Amino acid sequence: MEMTSSTMVTSKEMTWLITGITCQKCVRLITEALQESNGVEQVLVSKELSTASARLKPGFESVDLLVGAIEELVNGKFKATQVDPKPVALKVDIDAVLEEEIFIQQLKNNIGILDASVDYAPTPFVEVTYNSLALNPEQVKEIINNNVENLEDDEILLKTATINIHGMTCNSCVNNIEKNIQTKLGIEHIKVDLEAGSAVVTYNSNLTAPDLIAADIQDVNPAKFSASVGISNKTCYFDLSKPLEEGCLQQITNLPGVINCEVTKLNKMVKVDLNPNVVTESDVCDVINSCDTSYKAKLVNTPNDDLVKVEIEKDLSKAVDDLDYSKCYLHVSGMTCASCVAAIEKHVSRIPGVRSVLVALIAAKAEIDYAPKLTQPHELAESITQLGFPTTVIQKAIEGEVDVNISGMTCSSCVHLIESSLVKIPGIDTAVVTLNLNKGKIKFNATKLGPRDVVEAINDLGFTATLASSSDKPDYLEHREEIRKWRSSFLISLIFGLPCMLIMTYFMVEMAKSDHHHSDDCCFMNIPGLSLENTLLFLLSTPVQFIGGKHFYIQAWAAVKHGTTNMDVLIVLATTISYLYSCCVVVASMAMGEDTSPMTFFDTPPMLLVFISLGRWLEHIAKAKTSDALAKLMSLKATEAVLVTLGSEGQVVTEKNICVDLVHRGDILKVVPGAKVPVDGLVIDGESTCDESLITGESMPVRKVKDCPVIGGSINQNGVLLVQATHVGEDTALCQIVRLVEEAQTSKAPIQQLADRIAGYFVPIVVGCSSTTLIVWVIIGYTNNAYLPVSPMEREGFNTAEITWQFAFRMALTVLAIACPCSLGLATPTAVMVGTGVGASNGILIKGAEPLENAHKVTAVVFDKTGTITHGVPSVARVCIMEEGYDSVGRSLATLLAIAASAESSSEHPLATAIVKFGKEVLGLQQVTGKAADFQVVPGCGLRARVSCVDTMVEKGTRGEGVGRYVSWREKVGAEGEMELSGAQIDCSVTRQGQFIPIARGDSLIDLQGEERGTAERDIAYNVLVGNREWMVRNGVEIWGQVETKMEREEEMGRTAVVLAVEGRVMMVLGVADTVKPEASLTVYALKKAGLEVMLLTGDNKKTAAAIARQCGISRVYAEVLPSHKVAKIKQLQEKGHKVAMVGDGVNDSPALAQADIGIAIGSGTDVAVEAADVVLIRNDLLDVVACLDLSKKTVRRIWCNFLFASVYNLVGIPVAAGVFSPWNFKLQPWMGSAAMALSSVSVVVSSLCLKLYKKPVRATLETVEYLKAMQAMSELDAVSIHDGKEDFGVSFKKSKSKSLLRFGIEKTPSPKMGHLLAEEEDSDDDAMKTSRM
Repeated sequence: MEMTSSTMVTSKEMTWLITGITCQKCVRLITEALQESNGVEQVLVSKELSTASARLKPGFESVDLLVGAIEELVNGKFKATQVDPKPVALKVDIDAVLEEEIFIQQLKNNIGILDASVDYAPTPFVEVTYNSLALNPEQVKEIINNNVENLEDDEILLKTATINIHGMTCNSCVNNIEKNIQTKLGIEHIKVDLEAGSAVVTYNSNLTAPDLIAADIQDVNPAKFSASVGISNKTCYFDLSKPLEEGCLQQITNLPGVINCEVTKLNKMVKVDLNPNVVTESDVCDVINSCDTSYKAKLVNTPNDDLVKVEIEKDLSKAVDDLDYSKCYLHVSGMTCASCVAAIEKHVSRIPGVRSVLVALIAAKAEIDYAPKLTQPHELAESITQLGFPTTVIQKAIEGEVDVNISGMTCSSCVHLIESSLVKIPGIDTAVVTLNLNKGKIKFNATKLGPRDVVEAINDLGFTATLASSSDKPDYLEHREEIRKWRSSFLISLIFGLPCMLIMTYFMVEMAKSDHHHSDDCCFMNIPGLSLENTLLFLLSTPVQFIGGKHFYIQAWAAVKHGTTNMDVLIVLATTISYLYSCCVVVASMAMGEDTSPMTFFDTPPMLLVFISLGRWLEHIAKAKTSDALAKLMSLKATEAVLVTLGSEGQVVTEKNICVDLVHRGDILKVVPGAKVPVDGLVIDGESTCDESLITGESMPVRKVKDCPVIGGSINQNGVLLVQATHVGEDTALCQIVRLVEEAQTSKAPIQQLADRIAGYFVPIVVGCSSTTLIVWVIIGYTNNAYLPVSPMEREGFNTAEITWQFAFRMALTVLAIACPCSLGLATPTAVMVGTGVGASNGILIKGAEPLENAHKVTAVVFDKTGTITHGVPSVARVCIMEEGYDSVGRSLATLLAIAASAESSSEHPLATAIVKFGKEVLGLQQVTGKAADFQVVPGCGLRARVSCVDTMVEKGTRGEGVGRYVSWREKVGAEGEMELSGAQIDCSVTRQGQFIPIARGDSLIDLQGEERGTAERDIAYNVLVGNREWMVRNGVEIWGQVETKMEREEEMGRTAVVLAVEGRVMMVLGVADTVKPEASLTVYALKKAGLEVMLLTGDNKKTAAAIARQCGISRVYAEVLPSHKVAKIKQLQEKGHKVAMVGDGVNDSPALAQADIGIAIGSGTDVAVEAADVVLIRNDLLDVVACLDLSKKTVRRIWCNFLFASVYNLVGIPVAAGVFSPWNFKLQPWMGSAAMALSSVSVVVSSLCLKLYKKPVRATLETVEYLKAMQAMSELDAVSIHDGKEDFGVSFKKSKSKSLLRFGIEKTPSPKMGHLLAEEEDSDDDAMKTSRM
């Protein structure tokens, strides 16, 4: 069929069905073959539609030549069959267009567009008739949008007028006029001057005029204002003595009343258009001369130079290549999801001077390349803030800097060659190369170059350059340096300390003999007062004191130097005092020539340091284990990437292995099966599944196809992917997660602040206790030496004073040795580190120790509905089949779904999208191939269409898994009960079986099985109606009783009942709604069983909220709550004494998340609200809310256990060490105290490590028999308490008398603080809304 073109009367369009098109290369070959003909004006080939269309020149009749050209390609691969166009009408809403005829003409100039018309009732829209064999609806909409934009891009004639206004008295009048006039059609800008009594208005002369503007101003307040068109603008010329600078030009432009400002080529003359009612020529002169007196501006009558208009912003914007760009970083608050990121990027990219913008959601950061001549970082920040996202400047225009290792350099000539060559490259600022270190440091403009460019530039010179690794985080996390240090200290102390123990043991045995006297041990080498024991102990303890104890001395001195004390101060005091005391008494004994050697404490330093070094060594080994989760996250980072370049047809041309640090944003990377995804990006080609379990906690592999995001560090499993890098380096999601976990593990919990305060006073208190112990025992010894608990063996050979001081010193040293603030200090941070690490491993990011500690205090959990309890997008929840054929129930279902999907595929309504998606999933289709002719949509009612070409869909569907499962179920149970299919419940309880569906015209009958009487199968077409009850009645379709019942049931459950009628008979009722997540009811049950109050806070209507509440088991619902009022609801809860956890998706509830005691953001992948929330659940799984609260409870319990143990240890250990129990022969030696001290620290860390055994609650553990019984009782629920969010919380709660889940949650787990949550004095039963039985 020949179609008349609107561009040329004699032109015609031809369409052929092409068999054999398999790829874009086929499309290109056919396109080129048709374009080679002189008689062809336009060509359009569609791979999806398997068609080719051509617009022919007038008089061209050799159509067979075109067919032959197609069929000769690729050895006859293609077969072309001429077909008639299939017209389809499509309506698209548009903005008003000024040049309607031009717009329609431009549309018709596109091949495939048959006709077009514009209408403005009730709103502007264009109705296009197009050839459905050449174009699809998306292509038609794109053509329309492009033509609308082209019209809008045409130059708009802007003019400026002055309007005189009388009657203004204050700034309120000014604001009132500006506010009202700014919204009028055609007004670009208005500035009202109260003193001048006028307004300067810039307007579109195509849309309005000065007299109309004056009338609009008068209409603002007719009783007060009068307006008239003022005198025309005045043009003045000013002569200057030197060229005008840009800053002064801007000041002139900003002057009130100045409309336009132009300069001459030499910038020595200025042309100014001004409003003489507002500003005078002398005012302009004054402004110019105030900028710089040397301008000497003066008014002249005529210009003496050719004027050149300079539009600063526009001209600079066009000269992109001539501008210098800088990079700035902004901190952006309030972002909650990917839509926020898109909105900010779109907004900023429109700002003059911005070349590129990248916003990172998790980092809450924006990276912007901007031209300093056009804009500044603070202006960008202010613009984003006005958009609704508070923004601050992090840093301005930072340079890129990279350290490289360079091999192959032999002399200074090599250094000079590299440095001189690098600085010649545009974008490299400085290059410094060091020969003896074989290293280089290069600074560059990060907007022009990247690290890979620097490395390649050096390699091109003949050297080998690699990036220097600057990250030592893995070593830090594994505590390698600390472990090595304390291991060395322990071994040194052990080498000398072990002989000390053996010597001490030997001499203790010798002294225990009955015939032994102290004088027998003296004198060694005939030196009076010196024994062999003291000599050996001195020789062994000295290396330990000053070599093994070196680290303690360094740290103790650093603490004392800064006016603080720590554990090392106590250790140094104990060892130094015992060592110096021993040296002093031995020297004194030798000096006095005594025949016995005194008792010394030379054994104390080696044994003390042995145990303390061992404790520190074991402690750091244990600490390394606490950061396993973080180290494991960091180890996920890929080390290499495969960089590829693509050809014109998308084929891989080159491949190159590079370091992942050299990947630039925008690079195309190849990821083979089994490899790690190097950086965050988007899949541009390929299909596979990725294991993201270690990042998101998602145990099942995630399918990845084109345009799907991938997370750096995830593992590609079974297909090759081509990925375009979007976030590299520290901006990747993995690095941001690591940063969050690091910050959480280094933050302090409130309970730790108490431990820190105690530790601050601990050392002085211990030193005081030690001194008190010394003084008390000295007093006792001198008062009555017999009271000292010293054995006869220890008294032998010593006088009273010696016995007293020896015992007192031993007790004092033991106090110093046993006291340990370390265990107090380790109690909280080790547990927090393990707890946050375990959370991160399970997809729960807890942002700090405080949220981790506070989460267990929660008494009320408030859920947002959309996107949290529900999926956030409409989907088919129930399908009620009303009629089917006798022969094959599977074919009947496939036919109905194919018809419904084909009819709805031309609609953009969200419900239509849900039905199409459901049909494709059940039938196993990638796309809908059915055709919908005579398509008509009535907003708010439904659609009408004539559907054909569904045979392919039906055939594939009947062989698919979904229909197969349905057939098996029907064969097994008949029409009883329901089955789940692609997330929807299939209901066949009222299905009627019939053989035929009559066609409305009555000329033939169509069998649902796909057979037709009297017509060829390929000509089958169905008259289809899809819509609501009103649409069916309007079109004469009978809604019989059981159909009405099914529709009412869907509506009672908060769903939209959609009816499918074929040939005037109702065939199917679909319930479409934003469905509840499958784990919602189990989550609510688990929270209630834990004693928490659970509420739903939603802006949705009461009926829908009631239905959602019944499905998930929430008994208290606050509906119709505006986003701005959610914060007030949370505050009211908190005022009632509740600790509130708010669970939301962050789309519109960020303020409520921030207000709650614990804000929990639930998202998927990287789309998480990290700014407002305290806890981020990476996986879109509500059960993680239960896991989060449970982990908090377990962690806090472990912290208190550690804290209590450390406190009791010191409270008990110090009195024992001080000798309080020595009268009962229970006392400690200093080395015993040091061993106990070391044991306390290690035991606290090991206790925290027990948290690594934590297993989060999962469905298998939470789905108890009790829960399943409660779920069965859900149908007995007879009332849900619904409260109007626009009113106060004062509502009486009506409890169900059934044994349902809700009653179980309310009665068995009452609120810990009150009988009714939020029950206020002014109760009202009017807000409670009873719902019928399910």
